[in-house]
Amino acid sequence: MRRKTAVRSTDATDANSTYHTGSSAPVASDRSLERALGAKIRDTRREQDLSVNDLANAANISGGMLSKIENGQISPSLSTLQSIAQALTVPLSRLFAASEERRDCSFVRAKQGVVIERRGTKVGHVYQLLGHVNDDDVVVEPYLITLKEGAEAYTEFQHAGTEFIYMLSGEVLYRHGSKSYRLRPGDSLMFDSGALHGPEVLVKRPMTYLSIIVYPRRPA
Repeated sequence: MRRKTAVRSTDATDANSTYHTGSSAPVASDRSLERALGAKIRDTRREQDLSVNDLANAANISGGMLSKIENGQISPSLSTLQSIAQALTVPLSRLFAASEERRDCSFVRAKQGVVIERRGTKVGHVYQLLGHVNDDDVVVEPYLITLKEGAEAYTEFQHAGTEFIYMLSGEVLYRHGSKSYRLRPGDSLMFDSGALHGPEVLVKRPMTYLSIIVYPRRPA
């Protein structure tokens, strides 16, 4: 994994030099209005239990065009938005009310993560959800996982997406697929979580590690 570093633009013609990290993540889209409108239309459609084809037919537009509008890929005309608003039986102003750009942020104080029971949770495995950020395309679930003295090994976890583990305390032999990895404080592991995985040998308990799971949001 590439180390995150601050890099300054060296373009002498740019009076306002910018800073960015060493990450190769793409630049954030500047289609904030289109994305906000699309998300509002999609949410309203789902609230009314309408399919893409249902709304497209009612608004007299193609399903392909509606999909592009909901995904913020095109700028619809005012008349098209009016047709969609009428089909949804909502005022046009309601759609534009969502156009103010929103950047989500989740803040959780120390030891205040929500303790939850994740699918497949075993006795002695404690999961604290550390945050939540809304996104149209992906779901990100950050957990602080504690394996207590009475915890048992379990290597049958399996789910969609990618998982990143960062060991904080204790020691574990962690299995992913056909391989096992010994994790001590400071070690990390990132893997395709579609393969069977989980703590195979609890070498030193209690132990804690950060687990971040990222997976695509299911389409409507």
